[in-house]
Formats: sequence, structure tokens, C-alpha cells
Amino acid sequence: MNTEWQNFLMNYHAVVNDNSILHFGNCSGELLATATTAVICDLSHQGLIRFSGDDAKSFLQSQLSCDIREIDLTSAKYGSYCSPKGRVLANFVIWQRHDDLFMQLPVSLLSAIQKRLSLYVLRSKVTITDCSNEWIRFGVAGSDAAALIRNTGDAIEDFAGPMRMQHTEKFSIIHYSRNRAEVIATYAHAQVLWDRLGQHAKPVGARCWDWLEIQAGIPTILPETQELFLPQMINLDVTGGVSFKKGCYPGQEIVARTQYLGKLKRRMQLAHITTNAAIAAGDALYSPETDDQSCGNIVNVAPSPQGGLDALAVVQHNNDRADEIHCHSLQGPILEFRSLPYSLPA
Repeated sequence: MNTEWQNFLMNYHAVVNDNSILHFGNCSGELLATATTAVICDLSHQGLIRFSGDDAKSFLQSQLSCDIREIDLTSAKYGSYCSPKGRVLANFVIWQRHDDLFMQLPVSLLSAIQKRLSLYVLRSKVTITDCSNEWIRFGVAGSDAAALIRNTGDAIEDFAGPMRMQHTEKFSIIHYSRNRAEVIATYAHAQVLWDRLGQHAKPVGARCWDWLEIQAGIPTILPETQELFLPQMINLDVTGGVSFKKGCYPGQEIVARTQYLGKLKRRMQLAHITTNAAIAAGDALYSPETDDQSCGNIVNVAPSPQGGLDALAVVQHNNDRADEIHCHSLQGPILEFRSLPYSLPA
């Protein structure tokens, strides 16, 4: 986490731990605010890798599941980096500013993913750099996040659609939806923007942004869930993170075979869990139909403003609306499934 930025946020009473803002003094109040009003949230718990050089796009096209050709100065993409067996090692948001590409993924995965990608550069004209501390990133959410940012006084246009980007001399914006966006700026400009937005939006901790991502049906692969899922299992084919029209990349053959032969047995769903028990990413799920065999896993989980937990969970197709899917064991808490904000293939 950028040290100057950390000190700046601490002036707002931020409580910091391990590159992440835990809260600004009121965990429960911040969570309630996230569900009802405008909020701003530091994203330093997400790392940032920069790819520069003449071959940056062609190199990434050969490594990632998304189609890099569809990324330009106005369009960002979700995507994944897979093992040769098609299992997701990391998923991310990727965008372009000037001639460079930027990949945002959890800090806990950044070093390993950067090192692994670097092994395949060979003679390609591409440089891979950890630039997490060069660019300050924070999320803005509320009934019209785009309008909040536009009202800062900079030349920002109205919401143009999901995953659309806008750039000014001072900062860039990714519009995830009309009600959720991300600001990317240098430290000096980030301070000014945060101060302006802070007049109309409540600062909240990282878990609040996690909850918003869960509600949006956007997963985050963590060390605990690496290589557990194919991209389609976490719905990346639905959110634009997988292309079936591009050339080869690690795991492409298995990902494509699963798509065209229709053998996908598990999908990610949104669920609420009424419990105070500790539940974490990677935890196993069980159903009476599968006895003592796991029928899925928790992908992400965060406290719910209504109490209990909200989670993204990958479960077997025939179980995604069952009355009894439990966490940890058949005696564990039951998952109550909710509707995702997008439709899944039949």
C-alpha cells in the first residue's frame, strides 16, 4: 500500500491491516451505508501489474482467457489466467491507459502471477512491472456513482455502459455499472478526488466493496481457491471474461471442450447464509444427495448488512436450488440461494 496514501486515509480514521482498510471506525454502520447510500472505498488490497512494450497485447492474448483485442482506451474486460488443465489461477480486471495494459488482481496473488507470466516472455518485447503503489485506486458506489464522479468538476461524461472507461489528464474511470465505478489516479490527484467525493459519500472498509462484488456476481479467486474452478464455473463466460473465438492460451483446449461438449456440472450462485459461524473462501459444501461427498465450494463471502453472510458459491447444477446445501458438513449452516443480477445459460 502506498505509504503516503495510507497516511492520508488515516487522517480519515482508517484502520489499516496488511494492505487493506478494515474500516473507518464503524464496521456495521459502514456496511449498512453500503447498501443504502453513496460510499467510497480504497482498493489497495487489489494489486496492479503493468504490461508495456510493443508486444504487450500479443503476449497477453496468448496467455489469458479474455480477448485482448477487445480492450482499448474505452473498454475494460474481466478475464482469467489458467493452468494447463484449465483451472483458474487468478481472475482480474484488465484495461488500457495510453499504450500500457494494467491487470488488477488481489495483492495476495500478484507476485506469483507476475513471476509465472514473466517465465513466458522469452523474446517478446514486453515488460511486466508491479505498479500497485504508483496508482491509487478506489471504488465509488451509490444510486448513481457516475453522477457523483461527474460532479467533481472534471470533464467526465455520463454513464456509457458496463466496463466502459473514461480518461482525463488527472485520472481514469472504469464504470462497472451505473451504480458502481472505480477511480484510478496518481497520489496527488487521488487526494483531491477523495476529499471532493467524501463530501457526498461515506468512506467504508474493504469488506464493503467485497460485499458489493458478491452482489454483482463478480468472483475473486484467492490463494485458497486457486485451481478449484474452470472459468465457466465462476461465470466468466457470462461476464465477458472468456472468449471462444481467440487462439490458444494455457488451458484453452479444456475450457473450449467443456463449452462445446456441454459437460459443465457446476455453476456459481449467489447465496445468503444465516449464521455467525466462520465461513471462508474454499470451504466445502454438502448436500444430502451427495452424502459425504462435497457438492461445491464457497468462492467469496462477506458480512451482510441484514446480518449473517452473503456468498458466491459454486455448486452442482442439480443442487443450485435445493433446499439443503450446507457449509462444512451436512449439519452446517444452510445456503439460501438468491438471484444473480445476470442470467446463466440453461
